[in-house]
This record gives sequence, C-alpha cells and structure tokens, in this order.
Amino acid sequence: MMWFFNKKNKELSNDTMENGVHMITAALPNSVISEQFKTLRTNIQFSNVDKKYRTLMLTSALASEGKSTIAANLAVTFANEGLKTLLVDADMRRPTINTTFSIADPKGLTNYLTDHEFDINNAIYETSVTNLLVMPSGPVPPNPSELINSHRMDELIKSLYKKLALIIFDVPPLLSVTDAQILSTKVDGTILVVKKNFAEKEAVHRAVELLNHVGGHILGTVLNDVASENKNGYYGYYGYYEKNKN
Repeated sequence: MMWFFNKKNKELSNDTMENGVHMITAALPNSVISEQFKTLRTNIQFSNVDKKYRTLMLTSALASEGKSTIAANLAVTFANEGLKTLLVDADMRRPTINTTFSIADPKGLTNYLTDHEFDINNAIYETSVTNLLVMPSGPVPPNPSELINSHRMDELIKSLYKKLALIIFDVPPLLSVTDAQILSTKVDGTILVVKKNFAEKEAVHRAVELLNHVGGHILGTVLNDVASENKNGYYGYYGYYEKNKN
C-alpha cells in the first residue's frame, strides 16, 4: 500500500540544525511552558507504577514537528529533578545537539558505533545544566539505519544504562527512514511528537502502525505548538496525552 501525506506542501525547516533548539526550560525554568514540561515529566514517571523508564525515545511522523526541541527540554526537566540524564542525538542525518550546546567539531554517536577502539567518554559532554550530559551525533555516516541496528548500539545502551538514571534519544521521523522503528525495539518507551496544524492525520496513524508493527512501546503523544490564553496573552505550550486515553 502506498501512502501520501504532504497534502499541504509543508516546507522542511533547517532552523534547529543551524541555530539549535530553544532551551526554555533552562533559560526560563519557572515559565508556563517549563511547567508543562514538568507535567510531561510527571506523566512519564507515573505512566507505569511497576516500572521505571530508563531509556526513552522521542520521534515524530514527519520532520519539523519539534521533536528535538521537546527532547532537549524534557532532558533538562529530568536533570533538574536530580536525575543524571544523557541526551543522545541519534538523528544522524539532521543533528541539532552540537549547535544547541555550542560543541565545535564534536565527536559523538557515529564515532563510537564505527570505531571499536573509540572511548565513549570522548563522545559525552557536560553542559551548563546540572546533571545533564549530551552526546552529539558525530560525523554524518552513509548508513545510519545499519548503525542503529548494530550490536555495537546494543552494547552502548547497556553500558549507558549502568551509569545513568535516564537516557533520552532524539531520533529521525518515522516516515522518513527506519531508524526510529529500529531503536523503538531497544528502548523502554517511545513518545510521539505531533505538531498542531502541521501533522497529517494519516501520517500520525501510519507512524503508530510502524511502531506497533515492531512491538515498540508507545508511552504517549506530545501535542506541540498549541496556543492557549491566560491573563498575559497567548503562549505556546506542550500537551501530553497518554496512549490509553482518547
């Protein structure tokens, strides 16, 4: 079956690649949007009382829905709670972490996955946020999907799992490449980012089907770029919906 989703001829944005994502949870920790991220953090923590989620993946159906922004700000929010958190840029085609955190010529995930002699400590960087570490994607490889699906990737996750309280992976959109599908089978849970007035219903449905097909555990959906009004005017915020809720 063939699927067509770009009915509105959406334009792909390179802003986060060139300028990094907006780290509002670090710049304005008491803002309304930061409070929404705290709510998202709480919902994730209590979505399963019998299990602590230690490895999370954020993706979207299509590009430019804000998954990298959500991933980075969510990582800050968990770090602010005292959890040693690592944000991994597993979007090796359209990376954002190096520009967001001003890391020049970064070594990263690709270096570790392609070089068995590479020391993983050389790919992990401290940030100005207490308890938050980041791993850039590194050089753009010719075979990202194969690297994600490698035993070396499995070994990396196991190693990081022993040393950190939480690992958050920012991965490519589901309908673009297979990276997200593959990684969803290796992490505890997946969060799907959906941008209001941008995402196509058919695309989101297909993204969920792809995750379910490989047995990926969907924790819920973040509805991004929703406008709400308070006494000070309009602000953007992020809404979270658990998988089992309408």
